[in-house]
Amino acid sequence: MLRLTAPNRADAIAFVLLAGLAMLVVRGAEGMAEPLSRLRVEAVTLDPAMLPYYALRTTLRMFAALFASLAFTLVVATLAARSKRAGQIIVPALDILQSVPILGFLTFTVTFFMGLFPGRILGVELAAVFAIFTSQAWNMAFSFYQSLRSVPSDLDEVSRGFGLSPVRRFLRLDLPFATPALVWNMMMSMSGGWFFVVASEAITVGNTTVTLPGIGSWLALAIAREDFVAIGWAVGAMAVVIVLYDQLVFRPVVAWADRFRFEQTASTERPRSWAFDLFRRTRLLPLLLVPFTAAGRLLLTLDRGRPAGLAAKADRGPGTLGNALWSLAVAAALAWAAWTIVGYVSRHLTPGDAVTAFGLAGLTMLRVIVLIALASLVWVPIGVWIGLRPKWAERLQPIAQFLAAFPANVLFPFAVIAIVHWKLSPGIWLSPLMILGTQWYILFNVIAGASAIPTDLREAAGMFGVKGWQWWRQVALPGVFPYYVTGALTASGGSWNASIVAEAVSWGNARLEAAGLGSYIAKATAAGDYPRVALGIAVMSIFVIAFNRLLWRPLYAFAERRLRLA
Repeated sequence: MLRLTAPNRADAIAFVLLAGLAMLVVRGAEGMAEPLSRLRVEAVTLDPAMLPYYALRTTLRMFAALFASLAFTLVVATLAARSKRAGQIIVPALDILQSVPILGFLTFTVTFFMGLFPGRILGVELAAVFAIFTSQAWNMAFSFYQSLRSVPSDLDEVSRGFGLSPVRRFLRLDLPFATPALVWNMMMSMSGGWFFVVASEAITVGNTTVTLPGIGSWLALAIAREDFVAIGWAVGAMAVVIVLYDQLVFRPVVAWADRFRFEQTASTERPRSWAFDLFRRTRLLPLLLVPFTAAGRLLLTLDRGRPAGLAAKADRGPGTLGNALWSLAVAAALAWAAWTIVGYVSRHLTPGDAVTAFGLAGLTMLRVIVLIALASLVWVPIGVWIGLRPKWAERLQPIAQFLAAFPANVLFPFAVIAIVHWKLSPGIWLSPLMILGTQWYILFNVIAGASAIPTDLREAAGMFGVKGWQWWRQVALPGVFPYYVTGALTASGGSWNASIVAEAVSWGNARLEAAGLGSYIAKATAAGDYPRVALGIAVMSIFVIAFNRLLWRPLYAFAERRLRLA
């Protein structure tokens, strides 16, 4: 009788898992190449037998958007962190993009993607993937940017002393240092994408609505029919999908990324993953990764690096005149964009409309500030507690991902029923819906920051008897502060975005609205009033940029100074 050794068993199990995943990917991708007319023939139904297939299609879209977001993050965030000129454009652009409603992206991109593949489902699929991408990329980009700006001064000096080229510095220092926080933000982005999956799978082009098979379109149909049983089926399918990709993808990645934690002593507790342990024992996986490792070695071989003198000269960057000319060009471009928007809006609206929009934006901003403060008071202590305990992080990780992925629009019917029944104020009680899908950015970033606190620092605090508020003030809060700023910045921008759907909700014939910029844009979009849509988005962008520049950017700079002085 043939007996398998431990490595052979690991190879066999890994082969079955990878082959099964490959078959699922092929099965889900088959429907993307079919004619567009098939979507009209095979409409989305609420048959539970179709739910596994719908879940597969949605999951493939989510991961495709996640990989696109990762590529975008590695390029754009690195450029913003390493180039002052590029950062002057990229960082404000990210501030604006994270505040633009997802429906605003769909309005301009659906026609483009459908034109690339006319008459094929693939064009609509790419539009849906791009829509999910816009809900994932900004959080990851901000996280990676913050990590690159927070590289400890001693590591930065060593890289300069060795004259590392930009490529070598990125591969040897920047990417490893930023990986742990990036992994946690990838999980948050993946979960946050579920919040917008309904809008991304039911796409309207002109008078035509194209509904892609998926959990999002299932939920939209179930909510339209007021079918609580179908909503329950969809939530259950989401829970199963989240547990599966947590076990097979994210938990192994978290265990792998722990090796890049920056500390001088070995960690007493490390994240564990049965899938990571399985893949590490195989001889199959290293063979599959040979092309990638070979490409990395070849890139390092071709990159010769720079002498220390040339590196120091290059790090000084452009001169004063160059910076002045660049700033002037950026200011001119912004002035031209502002003039174009003002000219378009002024041709159709009056100054009173602008005053109304700014007043409503003030109400939405008040809601955002209060909600971010309350979420911080709740999730910062919880995130620190979880981040310092890897075993509990393993147990709570899938639960946190499910809560973050839970679509807030599923709770809209209950909110409407409760507000109508108890005759509550929509202006107050619709506000929590804005933070339901974005508060988790704070939790996940704080967990990443707490897990990155060096073990030697925690041990030293224990030896000197640092406890209570002194421990929070001198160890925990300084350790998680840069990560918290990233999470709070993204949560505030996401809350502005979520106000579009949270300030105007409906269930059946009941419709509730809270006065604010979100409901203003939602009503203008429903009425096809594009001048007011443009005005609302412009005002929202102005408020988000001002909010970030006056609050979050100074906090970023403070966090960078603290880390570089440490």
